[in-house]
Amino acid sequence: MSRITVFAALAGTVLLLGACANPADVIGQREDMLAAAGFSLRPADTPDRVASLKGLPPHKFVSSVRGGVVTYVYADPTICGCLYVGDQAAYGRYQKMVFDKKIADEQQAAAQLNDNAALNWSVGPWGAWPPYW
Repeated sequence: MSRITVFAALAGTVLLLGACANPADVIGQREDMLAAAGFSLRPADTPDRVASLKGLPPHKFVSSVRGGVVTYVYADPTICGCLYVGDQAAYGRYQKMVFDKKIADEQQAAAQLNDNAALNWSVGPWGAWPPYW
């Protein structure tokens, strides 16, 4: 099998495994990062909060400006039935965490591809040789 074929197969496998992630797990990880970034969890435990939760797009950020202060709200009607509320600094920390996680995930995928490609070497009478030699 050529290296390109192996690489394409492995890349496809990595993409499929990523696509098979449970949506609740993905949302849960996102909410863990929101809390770590400094967002406050506000349960929808009053009629006003329930109305706010229902009026916002689920699992999306909505920003508003009041008195010159930017506030970000993330609504979760499916997992916790709550709102996450944060300021500009919390949102910036969250964005950095998302970026860092993306880089780490890409590095891990590249390392897996390299490990799997290294296993594709043939062993001949003189030791390990790439399959194209």
